[in-house]
Amino acid sequence: MSLTLSRYLVALGYGTRKEAERIVRQRRVTTAGGTVLRDTDRYEHDDVFVDRTPLEAPPGSVILLHKPVGFVCSLNDRPPMIYELLPATYPKRTPVMASIGRLDADTSGLLLVTDDGPLNHLLASPKSHVPKRYAMTLAEPLRGDEADLLASGTLMLKGETTPLLPAEFIATGERGGDIIVREGRYHQVRRMMAAIGNHVHALQRVSVGPLTLGDLAEGTWRLLDAGEIDVLRTAALEYKAVAKATKG
Repeated sequence: MSLTLSRYLVALGYGTRKEAERIVRQRRVTTAGGTVLRDTDRYEHDDVFVDRTPLEAPPGSVILLHKPVGFVCSLNDRPPMIYELLPATYPKRTPVMASIGRLDADTSGLLLVTDDGPLNHLLASPKSHVPKRYAMTLAEPLRGDEADLLASGTLMLKGETTPLLPAEFIATGERGGDIIVREGRYHQVRRMMAAIGNHVHALQRVSVGPLTLGDLAEGTWRLLDAGEIDVLRTAALEYKAVAKATKG
């Protein structure tokens, strides 16, 4: 690592510069085998322990969180915030672990969180057209024309002047359906259903690109491995290329 140990701890959210230097001076930073590390010692992330606990995720990590209803994604909002479900160091990191896009407080499901700025930009950019699948329960029974209306590419949201991209709708019950969108407009799915005369009662995001919630319990999270991050990045670049070619 190029950073001194204390500077690395600061970057990972373990405190201010003075606090991190104090942690090192107090001999609280060791290797997995118990050898005390000094500030100028060489180190590897996976072999550094603070108070006998391994460091949290290394820089460039991506978290897959199953966000519950009621939690907000912003650091500048009223609690409960998603950071209450994650390690306390995450919002203190430099760069901060930030959500890739947002889910509103009334929406649950798959939320990605990362300190990788370029990856965040790639996935959140409207130009990438990364597909996101949502499962919803509706207030009114389905009429049967929802799929055609949502796939038309002509549907307009109230207060906007640009039509929505075509979306795929799959009925799952009398008042249930899954929808796949490739945009990220404000409260998009709820507004789309309102535009065709229905109301979303419950909404859950179940996938982003190639990633799904799987059996991850609500309120819990897991780190993506390097292979999953590579697949996600590659898929996003492919979606973006296809969207650009189609538009051209």
